[in-house]
Amino acid sequence: MNALRKRLDSLKKPFGKGQKLEKFAPAINAFDTFLFVPNHTTKKGAHIRDAVDLKRTMVTVILALMPALIYGIYNTGYQYYSQMETPFTFIEAFIHGSWKIVPMIIVSYVVGLSIEFGFAVYRGHEVNEGYLVTGLLIPMIMPVDIPLWMVAISTAFAVLIAKEAFGGTGMNILNPALTARAFAFFAYPTYMSGNKVWVSEASNVDAISGETILGTLAAGGDVNYSMFEMFQGAIPGSIAETSTLWVAVGALILIVTGIGSWRIITGGILGAAIMGLLFNLWGANALMSFSWMNHLIVGGFAFGIVFMATDPVSGAQTNKGKWIYGVLVGILCIMIRVFNPAYPEGVMLAILLMNVFAPTIDHYVVNGNIKKRKKRWALAQELKSA
Repeated sequence: MNALRKRLDSLKKPFGKGQKLEKFAPAINAFDTFLFVPNHTTKKGAHIRDAVDLKRTMVTVILALMPALIYGIYNTGYQYYSQMETPFTFIEAFIHGSWKIVPMIIVSYVVGLSIEFGFAVYRGHEVNEGYLVTGLLIPMIMPVDIPLWMVAISTAFAVLIAKEAFGGTGMNILNPALTARAFAFFAYPTYMSGNKVWVSEASNVDAISGETILGTLAAGGDVNYSMFEMFQGAIPGSIAETSTLWVAVGALILIVTGIGSWRIITGGILGAAIMGLLFNLWGANALMSFSWMNHLIVGGFAFGIVFMATDPVSGAQTNKGKWIYGVLVGILCIMIRVFNPAYPEGVMLAILLMNVFAPTIDHYVVNGNIKKRKKRWALAQELKSA
C-alpha cells in the first residue's frame, strides 16, 4: 500500500496548487479518495470522528445491491433459455445475462461519471462518490433489451437535470436513478412497456410471453405464477426488481449497517398493505382483487422502497417524517397500480412524487415539534409562577 501511496503522490504533483494542471485536480483526487481515506478534515462547524464517509456508505449500498443484481443477471438468462424450452445450466444462464447487463452498467458509469468529472473540473470542486450507487441502479431498473444508446441518454438526462442542475450530490430533490427511468418511460414508451421488453428475446422463437404480472392483470389476464415463484423472482420484469427474496437480503444489510431507514421501509410496507387490503375488499377489477400480500412482492415495489425511497438525500430527514413519507409512498404506489391500467407499476411515480413533498413533510414535522416545546415551556412557566 505504501508503494501505491507514493506512486499516487507522484502522479498528483502536476495537479497541485499553482501547477499547470491544477484545474484538473478534482479528477485525479477522485481516484485518490477512491483508494484511500481522504487526508483532510473539516475547518468549521461540527467535527465528528467516524470511520464511515460518503465513499464507504456508497460501497455498503453497492454490496447490498449485489444479491439482487446477481440474481437479475441469472434471471435474464433463465427467461431467455425458457423461451427455447431447451436444457441449460446456471452458468449458461448467467453468461447470457452478463452479456446483456454488463454493457448497460458500463455505459451508465462511463456517461454518468464523464458528466460528473466535467462538472467537477468546471466548478472547481471535488468529485463526489454519490454516482457509484446511481450508476448501478440505473441499469438495474431498466428492461433487459433496452438499446444502450437509450441508457446513455437517460443517464445523461438524470445526471444533468436531476442532479447537477441542483448543485450535485446532496442537493438534488429527485432520485437520479428514478429520474432516468421516468425519462426513458416517457421518451421511449414502446421500449419500456409491452410484453416483449422484459425478457431477452430469442431470435429463433416466433412469439414470446414476457409480460409482467402487473401488466397481465391490467390487461385482464390470469396470473400463472405461485406466490413462491413471485417471491423468488423467476418472472419477467426489470433486471434486478423481480426477486423480493434477494431485495430483502439487501434491505437487511442496509438496516443493520444503519444506512437504510427502517422507518421508511416499514412505513412503505404498511401503507401498501393497508391500501391493498382495502382494494381487496372492493374488488372491482383484477388489480383490486390481487392479494395485498402479492402486491408487496411483485413489480418494483420491494426494490423501490428499499433502495430508492430510502435515499438519504431525496427522502424525508426527520424520524416522524420518515414514517409519513414511507406510508404515503406505499399508499400511492398501490393507488397508481389500480387506477392507471396504462401504467400498472406505480412505485416509480409514487417515490418521485413524494421526493417533491419530502421537504414539506419535514417542515411541518419540525414546526410541530417547535410548537409542542413552546407549549411545554409555557406550561412550565405557569407552574413555576404558581
